[in-house]
Amino acid sequence: MTATSSAPPDELEGLAARAASGDRRAAEQLVTRLLPRVRNLVRYLVRGDALVDDMAQNALLAILRGLHGYRGEGAFRAWADRITVRETLSLAKKERARSQATREAAPDLHVVRDEPERTDAYVRRRDVARLLDTLPTEQREVLVLHHVMGMSVPELAESLGVPFDTAKSRLRLATKKLRETLEARRTPSGSFPLGLEEGS
Repeated sequence: MTATSSAPPDELEGLAARAASGDRRAAEQLVTRLLPRVRNLVRYLVRGDALVDDMAQNALLAILRGLHGYRGEGAFRAWADRITVRETLSLAKKERARSQATREAAPDLHVVRDEPERTDAYVRRRDVARLLDTLPTEQREVLVLHHVMGMSVPELAESLGVPFDTAKSRLRLATKKLRETLEARRTPSGSFPLGLEEGS
């Protein structure tokens, strides 16, 4: 499933152009528009809630820093998604290495914040995120990149730096495991509800 945007593409691109020229107000508005999308994509890519806000902030800063590199050759939201994925996967890799190094010194605890009641869309996204948490890291990454970002298997392989057959196998295993989990919950598994935005 391809992600949708909460703001019209021309509005995002207009804000990006003004922000790139030094308009601080436009930069603030751009961050505000992108924050829900970026945060949801980060949450789908990483396990648990503990690092999501920091990673989303890092991705937004990377987007702002890279605005001069956006040439308008494709949709701005897709460009921003690619930066978000790149930054998140890089930080997630570093975090896994750090956790591996300290695993013997401390228990592996995942703290989930007590969130106030929100809309149905929020609850739905949280359920999807928890469902993705049941997958191994490598499998959840390919599933999100394929169904949210719309990446093909060759694009998955290139993005993750793995052979084509490895990417294909991870996607097949992730799809199989997710379907089995959905069926165990007696939930229709014909499609994966991985939209990023409110109301998607």
